[in-house]
Amino acid sequence: MSIRYTIENHVAEVVMHHPPVNSITVADTWKIRDTFRELEENKDVRVIILTAEGKGFNAGIDIKEMQSVEGFEHLLSSGEACYETFNQIYHTSVPVIAAVNDFCMGLGIGLVASCDMILASSKARFGLPEVDNGALGCASHLAKLVAPMKLREMSLTCKPATAAELHAWGTVAYVTEPEDLMPKAREIANLIIQKPAAAVRFAKAALNHLDVHEMHTNYRMEQGYTYQLNIMGDGDKQRDAFVRGDRVVTR
Repeated sequence: MSIRYTIENHVAEVVMHHPPVNSITVADTWKIRDTFRELEENKDVRVIILTAEGKGFNAGIDIKEMQSVEGFEHLLSSGEACYETFNQIYHTSVPVIAAVNDFCMGLGIGLVASCDMILASSKARFGLPEVDNGALGCASHLAKLVAPMKLREMSLTCKPATAAELHAWGTVAYVTEPEDLMPKAREIANLIIQKPAAAVRFAKAALNHLDVHEMHTNYRMEQGYTYQLNIMGDGDKQRDAFVRGDRVVTR
């Protein structure tokens, strides 16, 4: 995956790009974490926009890469990379806006729920195909985006929700046509940089303290069940089926 960023007028834009569907490798995940660390240290940056180009905002983990590696080392390193990356985004001291251009699946949910605001194009879909993959993960983060019973439906059926649905529930701030997504994200970022910089940083810190969703603690619990499924062989079996094309993950 190509992870690049630009900075203009105190706004950093982080762009993910990995054709064909922006699935994410372990190296990709660490790179996102390191990019946010680097931006955190740049005191000129006052807002960050996280987005992607091409088909899909994020298709989740790169299952083909995972199945090409023997043993559990890759699975464990992937879990650690996801945990560290979500945590880094969440604790970045400036506001982070997710601009979701297309489908957002699996660990993509972890990325956007770790941000402070979500904008989405009308094409966007949000879902967790984890059960299809013999795994758990990011229900901890989806719980921040949907109501409790909707969380259960989406987790157990792997059925995605539309951007319009999440907008109606108040968790997607704005829904735009695809071509208007980045202009809208930049508009919101420019509103934020008009505010006193120190006050914005303290406001974000306070909002994090007020957050009732213990995403990172609960995500560790989900990872434990995922590792148990792999010890049992179920996880590997489901991922092999995906690689062979025996089933299609719901999008």
